Amino acid sequence: MPVYALDQSLWFPPVEEANEDGLLAMGGDISVDRLLLAYKRGIFPWYDGDTPLWWCPDPRFVLYPGELKISKSMEALIKKGVFDFTTNTSFAEVIRSCKEQQRKGQEGTWITDELEWAFIELHKLGFAHSAEAWLDGELAGGLYGIRMGKLFFGESMFSLHSNASKFAFTQFVKELIRENVFLVDCQVYTAHLESLGARMIPRKTFREILQKYI
Repeated sequence: MPVYALDQSLWFPPVEEANEDGLLAMGGDISVDRLLLAYKRGIFPWYDGDTPLWWCPDPRFVLYPGELKISKSMEALIKKGVFDFTTNTSFAEVIRSCKEQQRKGQEGTWITDELEWAFIELHKLGFAHSAEAWLDGELAGGLYGIRMGKLFFGESMFSLHSNASKFAFTQFVKELIRENVFLVDCQVYTAHLESLGARMIPRKTFREILQKYI
């Protein structure tokens, strides 16, 4: 399949035309409107240098909130009250920490200044949300993503202390359950999220969920 080159026009090609790796298009801008259109269609951005790449892989890695797995060690940590949990209290700090997090096997970051600014704008508009784990009053870990309808699209997470991001994620998913969120989009496979209950579903199924719950 060809990879589409986008200009400043606000559009995306059909997701079924993504290549085997899930790459659909490249280029275009990182405007608030383009990001909202992308998520509505199950497309997410990733950068290669200065060029935005737009992805919609098949299969899709997701978590049904009711399938969340909490280990005994995490249950014990929650009981001890090691971390405090909040949402949307430090969005800018969370995305900046995700941007600066050193990741094994990854040079640099895909979160560019442009993308950081766009997500902060989406937060101001009520679409982007963060979850935070605090240790002794200091931000210890967290995550951010986009909430649309009954879906949450997870973008990135970070941890400055062992288990902090996992704690923030499990507590946040519990909150999503209370709010009747149907699905958490995890985008691509990680062993970390698989251990918490995430699994692959066909892109077709994912798209049907988008149409029903957004």
